[in-house]
Order: sequence, then C-alpha cells, then structure tokens
Amino acid sequence: MSIDVKKLREDFKEPFELITTSDGITLFLRKWESQSPSNKAILILHGITAYSGPYEMFAKAISKTGFTALGLDLRGHGLSDGNRGDYPSKERLINDLIETISFLKKNYSTLLIFGHSLGVLTALLAKLNSKEKIDGLILLSAGKTVNPGVYKSPSVLEKLKILMSSIFHPSKPVISYYREGILGLDDPLFNFKYTLRFMRLVGFKDIDLSEEIDCPILLGVGEHDELFSVESAQSLLDELPCKDKKFFIMPGAKHAVEFNEEVFNETKSWLTTKFS
Repeated sequence: MSIDVKKLREDFKEPFELITTSDGITLFLRKWESQSPSNKAILILHGITAYSGPYEMFAKAISKTGFTALGLDLRGHGLSDGNRGDYPSKERLINDLIETISFLKKNYSTLLIFGHSLGVLTALLAKLNSKEKIDGLILLSAGKTVNPGVYKSPSVLEKLKILMSSIFHPSKPVISYYREGILGLDDPLFNFKYTLRFMRLVGFKDIDLSEEIDCPILLGVGEHDELFSVESAQSLLDELPCKDKKFFIMPGAKHAVEFNEEVFNETKSWLTTKFS
C-alpha cells in the first residue's frame, strides 16, 4: 500500500525534528522532551519492519529520567523519505546515522544510543563509525545467531526470482518479511517487504570489532525471545570489546518487548548509576 509520507509529516502534531541528509533525503525524528531541562538525550533506533512510533512507551519512561528521547525512522521507514524497505548501500546507512548523531550533538552534550533488534546492529554501526562522543549503548533483543526454524527458507524458485530482481531492479522490495507473532500487520507505517541489498546489511558478520568500545554497554534479552536465545545474546555481548558491560534478562518478555515499568526498571537503574 502506498503512503504519502510528506503529507503524514505535515499532519503530525507531536514534537519532532527533521534532518536533511547529505544526499537530500529527509529523515524523521520523533521527540519526547525531558520533564526537566536537560542536555542529555537518548537516540532510539528501531527494529526491522518497525519505526520510532511503537517505542513511545519506552521513550516516555526515558523522559522521566532526565533524558530527552528521540526516535529515528530509518530511510525508507516510518515518516522518513526513501524507497520503502530499501537502503542503497551500507555506506549510506552509516552516513545517515553519523549525520543524525552530528545533528543531535549540537544540542545535547551527553548522547546515548538505544537499539532494539535491528537497532542493535545500527547502534553499533553508529558508535563504531561516528567521530562524535557516544556516552553509552543500550542494546535489547539481539544475539549472535537466530534460533533455528524462526524463518521459513525460500524455495529454489523464490531464491532465483529474488536474485534476478536484485540484478535488474535492485531498489524493488521483493523479500517478504514474516515470522510467527510478528507485530504491526495493521499499521501502514510498518514494512513487510525488503530489497535484497537491504537484507544483506542485516547481520553482525561484517562489523569490525577490533577496537575497544569506550562507553558502557547494557545488553538485555527477553526470557522468551522467539529470535534469540539467552545464550546467543550473552555470546554477542561477550564478543563486544568493552570493559564496562552488563547483561540482563527481561522476565517473561518476548522479542517485541512491551516496555512496561517492570522491563524498564533495569534500564532506569543503569542510567541512574552511570549518568546521574
């Protein structure tokens, strides 16, 4: 279904920011102001299929801790411009993240990044490539490897169609993203089709972890996460070259975490300890 992103932005009534990228694309940032004046902010990076809107409960909780929360809609997602479900290259993804961080650092001297699912990958890319100071990483619902059987393998014919499309129409989304229990099916701002070149960006194998990550990391996973086991999440954290890192399990939580007060308590405690 086609959506008029520009019109939806014009009609949006809540606080937001717009970023014009170096290649002329408009990126959308939802904004949840801190309840008291603050120069501290947390950038929220969403998971695959999603956008910043579904993270409102977490963002509102963040705003009560002295941080302003800002949720970025990736290019081609939510209320940002760009071909839906597509990224032209990994370099462009990294540039979008770097430019977003530079934009935020003009107003916030302390900046953390929160990433959920795919957002864990983009948070790490942002931290490892930005020259700006990132003060902390909060990473939820990701692991070294996906649980077996989560996704149905495409047939040989489907693989051939995807490959041919990627050669002749690389910007056309042809890969359907689906798994049991997926959310957002009734929300037109969710994406459920992606290009092959986008899906090739979704993985940790190409991330360079040779240099020390010089900020604290909090990594959590749901007790009943459908995609990543507790062991897989712990393995990911073990590989991150950081001296100050903490792991926690969210009791009863699935992959699409409901950011209620119980789940938020661990994050709140960590923020208070590290950034009060």
